[in-house]
Amino acid sequence: MAPTRRDFLRNSTLAGLGITLGMNGLSSCSTAGKAASVSFGTDYQQKPLPYAYDALESAIDARTMELHYSKHAAGYAKNLQEALQAEGVSTDRPIEALLADISRYSAKMRNNAGGHFNHEQFWRMMRPNGGTLSGRLEQALISAFGSVEAFKKQFADAASGRFGSGWAWLYVDKDRRLRIGSTPNQDTPLMNVSEIKGQPLLALDVWEHAYYLRYQNKRAEYIGNWWKVVNWEYIQNLSGKFI
Repeated sequence: MAPTRRDFLRNSTLAGLGITLGMNGLSSCSTAGKAASVSFGTDYQQKPLPYAYDALESAIDARTMELHYSKHAAGYAKNLQEALQAEGVSTDRPIEALLADISRYSAKMRNNAGGHFNHEQFWRMMRPNGGTLSGRLEQALISAFGSVEAFKKQFADAASGRFGSGWAWLYVDKDRRLRIGSTPNQDTPLMNVSEIKGQPLLALDVWEHAYYLRYQNKRAEYIGNWWKVVNWEYIQNLSGKFI
């Protein structure tokens, strides 16, 4: 059954990450490879989807959302619990700290902790009808990439150019610079083993299960439509911690 509006209201606080830390927020948090000190509002359990399965139809069809959330993402959450128990890992510390120290753990932990974290953020980085990019984040993107259009093109290139399965990211590096990159499989920039390292702000899932029912092999079309549902308010709030 698709999540209800009651589910959304009950869990709406997950989207409120605040914007009070500003530029000082980045100096207070460590980069990947050390324990993270800023929480993204994600723990070790799968949360209800904050909208109905058909709410993002302008970009993602209802059947894909249902399978993606209830099968793929739910599987990562379940397998993560198994890995935590098998390896004796406490859930008292933030999941970001686990990811930042992931080289100490098994491949099962890496794949499923990353998969769980990535998906929990991904759901909240989208919403029905998307939103409007504005304010400090818009100016930061223009400063970093020349224009919003140039940012979107570079991000789309990273997403379409990721060979096989993985993710595209907008992230803040250790020097407080906005960067774009991609990671394979379920890696995240928070991991100390990641090809790119920093604090993620925006993520796009380019595994085939995220788009294949509707788009088949047309990943670029999926990426183009995805901009329609990006939750810029959430990204703006999140970015206030780092830029």
